[in-house]
Amino acid sequence: MDKNDVKVTFGGNPVTLVGKEIKVGEKAPDFTVINNDLKPVKLSDYKGKTRIISVFPSIDTPVCATQNRIFNQKAAELDDTVILSVSNDLPFAQKRFCGAEGIDQVVTLSDHKDLEFGSKYGFLIDELRLLARGVVIVDKDDKVQYVEYVNEIGEEPDYEKAIEVAKKL
Repeated sequence: MDKNDVKVTFGGNPVTLVGKEIKVGEKAPDFTVINNDLKPVKLSDYKGKTRIISVFPSIDTPVCATQNRIFNQKAAELDDTVILSVSNDLPFAQKRFCGAEGIDQVVTLSDHKDLEFGSKYGFLIDELRLLARGVVIVDKDDKVQYVEYVNEIGEEPDYEKAIEVAKKL
């Protein structure tokens, strides 16, 4: 698998991201992940909507939980947009978290089985088999309009910038 040139640290230590770095202006590659009912879901299933892909390492960490809560709240500000929260957590953990937290405006999806999203978008951490933190926005025509790889995985993404881009689409 190809290594990409994005520089990311985890706890201050560099990690290796594998897969192709995704860039603004590219056609968004389709990918298959698993929903909370263990059914396959594709990016293309949401064609015709703006798609915010919120990427995070694990739902069971405070920063990841915050990321999902904030995007869940921000969803109310967006028309014709779906927020896909992707991690390598098992669907059972994602479902438990969303139920306990009242998260009902984002779609949690698991990349644990085939690592297809992480590989195609360059978010897969080679050393940990987790996804790096970040945000990708894909417009209704499958074009990537925004990409953020968070430099330090323990920090939050720039929610305001991502929401600002999504509102313009």
